[in-house]
Amino acid sequence: YTYLGQFIDHDITFDTTALGDMMVDPLAVKNFRTPKLDLDSLYGSGPEVQPYLYQIDDSDLFLIGKTNQQPGGGDPSLPTELPNDLPRSPSTLAIIGDPRNDENLIVAQTHLAFLKFHNKIVEGIRDGSIKSDSIMGKSTFEAARELVVWHYQWIVLFDFLSRVIDQKQLKEVLKGGRRFFKFGQDPFMPVEFSVAAYRLGHSMIRADYDYNRVFTSRPGGVTPATLQLLFLFTAQSGQIVPIPSDWIIDWRRFFPIDRNVPVNLSRQLDPFLVDPLKNLPNVPPPNSLAVRNLLRGRNLGLPAGQDVARCMGFRPLSKEDISTGQDGNVAAQFGFDVKSPLWYYILKEAQIQGNAVRLGDVGSRILAEVFVGLIEGDRNSFLSRCSQWTPILPSEKPGTFTMTDLLRFVGDANPIGD
Repeated sequence: YTYLGQFIDHDITFDTTALGDMMVDPLAVKNFRTPKLDLDSLYGSGPEVQPYLYQIDDSDLFLIGKTNQQPGGGDPSLPTELPNDLPRSPSTLAIIGDPRNDENLIVAQTHLAFLKFHNKIVEGIRDGSIKSDSIMGKSTFEAARELVVWHYQWIVLFDFLSRVIDQKQLKEVLKGGRRFFKFGQDPFMPVEFSVAAYRLGHSMIRADYDYNRVFTSRPGGVTPATLQLLFLFTAQSGQIVPIPSDWIIDWRRFFPIDRNVPVNLSRQLDPFLVDPLKNLPNVPPPNSLAVRNLLRGRNLGLPAGQDVARCMGFRPLSKEDISTGQDGNVAAQFGFDVKSPLWYYILKEAQIQGNAVRLGDVGSRILAEVFVGLIEGDRNSFLSRCSQWTPILPSEKPGTFTMTDLLRFVGDANPIGD
C-alpha cells in the first residue's frame, strides 16, 4: 500500500516549487493538480483535449505500452514486447497524465494497473457484463470513467485509509462531519496535510522488495528489487525503458491476492527512514529526505505538533514520550520534545499511539478530514452524487471493493508466472 499511497498523492497534489525557491518565498508554493480524488493524473483532460493518451482507433480506451524488444538480464527466456509497460513516446518518456508516475517502477506499474482497469470496464459496458443505473444515458467513456473513479474513491476511503489511520477517526468524520477542514465552494490542499501528515509514506518505504520470481531474495531469485533498481527502470529517474519483461511486477507479492504468496509489508510508521532516503541522488542539497521534509515544514510556518493536538482537543505527546527511542535524544537537543515539527510529531505519535502500524490522533484526524473533504467537495464523487452507493464490480466481499479486488478484476496479477 506504500506505492498506492504515492499514486493517490500524485492524483491530488502537484507542487513544482523547488525547495530553494520555497526558502526564498514560502508563498510561492502552488498545487497544479485539482485537489480532488478524480484521477486526473490518469485521465488528463480527456480524449478530446489529450487524445495522445488514448488509442487512435478507439478513444474510449487508454494506450497500453509494451515491454522492451530486448530480453532482460534477470531472465532472458521470457517473451519480449508484452503489454505490461506504460505507453511511451519514441524518446521513451511515458505518455501518461502525470509524468511523476514514471519515477519509480512500482508506482508506474500501479498507474498501468489503473489504465487496464479502465479498459476492462469499457469492455464490460460494451459486452453487457457491467450494468448500473448510474451509467444510463452516458457515453461509454464517461460511464467507464465514473465507475473507475467511484471504485477508486471507495478504495481510498475504505481500503487504503482504513489501513493507515485510526478507523474510529474515519467513522467520526463520515458520520459526524468535518470539524477542522472547512472550505467554501471548492476544497483546497491544506499544507498540514501535504507537507506533514501525508508524508507518512516516507516512513513506510523499504530498502528493497520481493518484486517477482526473478528479482527476489527467495531461492531462485537473482537479487531483491532495491530502491536504486526501482528508480533505474523508469524514464523520469532512470534510463532502462521500456522495461524488460523480467521487470513486470508480481502483484501477489504486494497485495493479498493469493494466500500462498507472502506479501511485502510496509515499514513501520515511525520517525525513521531507510538508508537510501538519507542520500537522495539527482537532487540539490540537502540530500536527506528527512531534512528536506523538516525544512519544507519550517519554511511554510507549520505549527508544532503539540499545538495542533491541543487545537484538535487531543492530549499532546509529553516530553517523555518524545524523548523515547533512538531519535529521542536528538529531538530533545533541538527542542522537539516541547515543540515538535508536525511531520516528526505525527510519525512519533504513530509509533507511540498506533504501535507503529497506524497513525495516532493528530495524523489520523488530518487524513480523515482531508480525504473525506476532498471527496465531499467534488460534485461528481459518489459521496456527493449518491452517498448510499456501494461498489458494483466483482469483489471478495460483495458491496465493497479493495485494491486486491481491482487487481483480480484486471486479471493480470502475475504475467511472468512462478
